[in-house]
Amino acid sequence: MRAAVLLLSMGAFLSGCALRICDGLLPRLASDFSITAGTASRVVLSFAMAYGLAQLGFGPLGDRFGKARMVCTALFGCSVGALVCALAPGFDALVGVRAIWGIASAGVLPLSMAWVGDAVPYEQRQATLARLLLGTLSGMMIGQLAGGLFADAPALGWRGAFGTLSVLYLAVATLLLVRMRTIQAPISAPPGGRFSYGKQLGSVLSLPWARFVLAMGLAEGLFLLGPLAFLPAYLHQRFGIAISAASALIAVYAVGGLVYAVTAKHIVQRFGERRMAWTGGLIMGTGFLAWYLSPLAWLAAPVALAVGFGTYLFHNTLQTNATQMAPAVRGTAVSLFASCFFFGQALGTSWAGPTFDHLGPAPLLLVPAVLLPLLGWIFARGLQRRAAT
Repeated sequence: MRAAVLLLSMGAFLSGCALRICDGLLPRLASDFSITAGTASRVVLSFAMAYGLAQLGFGPLGDRFGKARMVCTALFGCSVGALVCALAPGFDALVGVRAIWGIASAGVLPLSMAWVGDAVPYEQRQATLARLLLGTLSGMMIGQLAGGLFADAPALGWRGAFGTLSVLYLAVATLLLVRMRTIQAPISAPPGGRFSYGKQLGSVLSLPWARFVLAMGLAEGLFLLGPLAFLPAYLHQRFGIAISAASALIAVYAVGGLVYAVTAKHIVQRFGERRMAWTGGLIMGTGFLAWYLSPLAWLAAPVALAVGFGTYLFHNTLQTNATQMAPAVRGTAVSLFASCFFFGQALGTSWAGPTFDHLGPAPLLLVPAVLLPLLGWIFARGLQRRAAT
């Protein structure tokens, strides 16, 4: 189990990097291609939309052919996608290839979570998923910081960032391929025969609790991840600090998630799921308000740490419920959840980009400040009603 979680966490690390590395690169992309930061955010949008939609295919494939096997295949695909991004001749080509990279990346983290769902009892699952979360959060932190560093390096820029990720993907995919036989979970044939995709999807969507969890994931991506992508550009614009410095301040967000991950077992036992959901939403909303009101750039770092901790109080509780909402087709269910989550991110980026360009940072920060606590309260109420029935 330790070897399996370690290898899957390495893949999750690179998924986290791919998710956040473009945050710090947006100003460099805008400069290199003579476009606005909002237009440059298309590289985030195309990745997120492709990632979200591709989940709908990877989930059933994981249920049928094996989740670890599909994770390995996806990692090799990510290596190719990142390399082609590094060689892209223009911005439109880069946006298109980032979408292909997003398709490949769709098979990594959700199927890793589903594998844990197959192998670990529910009572231990949130703590085990927190170990997988360590990889994701470390990748988000390093990716966001690395994006700023590559952006400020004249000789490297976005090409160097994507080329480096390509090499790392290849190394992890090869390690996973070598160890495949030792971590491959038994393949459970989904119901409905060979061409059962519609039945697999329908068996998840027919469950009211599953629809509620999916809606929560969509809303979280919409109001958290979309605005979050523009925070380095916001700090750079407001305080005049270097992009690398702004990215480093926001990268502390992942440290807050790491604090949660290493203490998850004790937090779950002491707080319980409902209090975790409500407290997480409140912390996230307060953090966005603090970013808007803060008079000093360096205060963004402790706020980011608190927001990261609050995020994973909420998010890990949500995704743990996602692993159990349809156990018979767990790969399909978890991938559908991830699809909703990252489609929410794509929608969030699509409104956040024009908002940032034309209306400034106020709505970008104040809308999440109001809606994220509300989201935490709604999810907590849903958990309470489910427990009562």
